Amino acid sequence: METASKLLGRFLIWRVKHVPQKQFTLILSFIIGLGSGMAAVILKNTIHFTHRLLTEGFVLEHQNWLYLAYPITGIFLTVIFTRYVVKDSISHGVTKILHAFSRKGGFLKPHNTYTSVIGSTFTIGFGGSVGAEAPIVLTGASIGSSLGRMFHLNQKTITLLVGSGAAGAIAGIFKAPIAGLVFTLEVLMLDLTMASVIPLLISSVTATTIAYFFLGKGAEFAFHLQGQFLLNNLPWYIVLGILGGLISLYMTWGSMYVEGRIAKIKSPYLKLLSGGLILSLLIFLFPPLYGEGYTTISALLSGNTDAIVENTFFYNFRDNNFVIMGFLALLIIFKVLATAATNGSGGVGGIFAPTLFTGGVAGIFYGQIIKRTRLGQPA
Repeated sequence: METASKLLGRFLIWRVKHVPQKQFTLILSFIIGLGSGMAAVILKNTIHFTHRLLTEGFVLEHQNWLYLAYPITGIFLTVIFTRYVVKDSISHGVTKILHAFSRKGGFLKPHNTYTSVIGSTFTIGFGGSVGAEAPIVLTGASIGSSLGRMFHLNQKTITLLVGSGAAGAIAGIFKAPIAGLVFTLEVLMLDLTMASVIPLLISSVTATTIAYFFLGKGAEFAFHLQGQFLLNNLPWYIVLGILGGLISLYMTWGSMYVEGRIAKIKSPYLKLLSGGLILSLLIFLFPPLYGEGYTTISALLSGNTDAIVENTFFYNFRDNNFVIMGFLALLIIFKVLATAATNGSGGVGGIFAPTLFTGGVAGIFYGQIIKRTRLGQPA
């Protein structure tokens, strides 16, 4: 019986003779789309299953103290996994991909095809205040890198396959093929040519189809606009854009500063303890900071502001508008600290979901201010 390496060698010879490079790249982009789409489905399900398992039937009066235990436990499990099983850093996925592009010819370590999924499940499922987008992008990109190297393709093609994996991952996790394409072109800065766009589209559409098949047709955020767009409201949107830009600067500088301070701690276990305690305390006081925060965004889109103070010490004051406004402001401020503490202490996750969370809460906060300054006119 022939060994696997001999079979692969015979296939490579057959492929070179019968399948042109461009067509083979398209076939691989389809396979990468299948793999990255399945990875997105698995990651979403494992995170949500872990979250439900830990928090279903939560009773504030008797179990709120678990918010102190879950996040630091998740960070601990992640650190143990990365230090003693993986023995490599698996955080900051997009940074690793950019480094692979610029320094390593698109090479990503094979373990990245699964380790980020496991690490982010521990981190986010147990309450880490980060997103699953960066881990799944690293997973998809690693699938592309591994396939490219397995078939001995050139550096340019491997880079394109890495981008196809990243596009498929974003498309799969959001069920949005165009978002996957745009993300890869803008963030990973691939050349906008027909030769690059077609494989990215194939991977994105394939991954989206896989996500629709296993996760259903529902969108991540569903809402219904009741009022019409009025041109005289345009200045308010401009101010909101300026506010969003300032908050994005605060998120960038704040997260870099906090992560930098935690990084100065030499002992990994003291680092884990410091960041984990900060994260656990923040989630104990502000439960909407638990996990990705998409549940909070959905509640705000549906106008259910009571949901964000449920299981908190602020629930008895939910009819007090000033208390709710203060709670929203504190969520904006502390989300950055919670995200930086999660990543800085050894957690695995990205900042895309925290950015959406902070922007959504800022939008509701700003809308409530406008509602009160327009003297009874609808917000």
